[in-house]
Amino acid sequence: MRWVLRGLMVVVGVLTLAVYLAGAYLVYELARAVWAVRPPLSTLALYLAALTVVFAFVSYRVGTAQILRSLRVWELPEGRAPTLYRRLAGFSDEMGIERPDVLVAEMGKPNALALGGGFGRGHVVVDRRLFSLLTFDELSAILAHELAHIERKDSLVQTFGYSVLQTLSGVAVLALAPVLVVVAGLARGVAWIRGRPEAWTRTVPGKLQRAVVGAVSLVFFALTLALLAHSRRREFAADDRAAAVTGDPLALARALRKIERASEGPWSLLSPLYVNGEEEGPLTRMLSTHPATDERVERLRERAERDRRVRVERGRP
Repeated sequence: MRWVLRGLMVVVGVLTLAVYLAGAYLVYELARAVWAVRPPLSTLALYLAALTVVFAFVSYRVGTAQILRSLRVWELPEGRAPTLYRRLAGFSDEMGIERPDVLVAEMGKPNALALGGGFGRGHVVVDRRLFSLLTFDELSAILAHELAHIERKDSLVQTFGYSVLQTLSGVAVLALAPVLVVVAGLARGVAWIRGRPEAWTRTVPGKLQRAVVGAVSLVFFALTLALLAHSRRREFAADDRAAAVTGDPLALARALRKIERASEGPWSLLSPLYVNGEEEGPLTRMLSTHPATDERVERLRERAERDRRVRVERGRP
């Protein structure tokens, strides 16, 4: 009975190899046919770039509209906050951008975020509780921070970055999929023939497949970390820009601290004011789109001290 079972396993292994090899041959013939009518490499690269741009633009526009719908925002009438709108207009003029809409929402936690601005007018969404939580200067600093994101077109740049990463991922999958399928077929077929089908990942082809998948995953993980690091740098840049426009770095520092204390836990990664928890480890910080609040507040305090020393040196109070 054992020899019968062993023979069946060999037959299954041979059939598995035959199926995968037949599939590999068909893939080879298809690839050869496509290669015969291939466009020039420069043309292919141009097509990929154009598709990436189109996909990023559609994602950017559709994503912005979806976020606004999900937040169920309503516009803050200028007549109800004329002083705030005048301050916002001043910031916008200094930054050289069109004054964005101010939208109010119930976000679940005190927060603010900037949307749009890459093409046309931007939007600043503010949680209703910020109006009672922050002073006027602190709220102005938060708005200046959001305007800095619109000025730098951070949302658009980030969307294009992820679109490029998705395009590269798709190209890598198309290029490696045939090889990985053949290697997986060899690994499974050899494992069946040896009578140990569950150990196919420990065969030489199985180890090769795992190594290739691991290497590709590592590359794209590194690219993702680079995008996240860029996201954290743009938060620092927006803080600096807000401090320069308002002339009051401590107002933004106080606002960030108040938002942190008013939040019971970490907020959504969509928010430009995302606050990290106190118990986060190095990996969690690496995977965050936003720096720790303590680090941001400390940078703003150092900037305020530098500005104070400069004023003293120039004989100004």
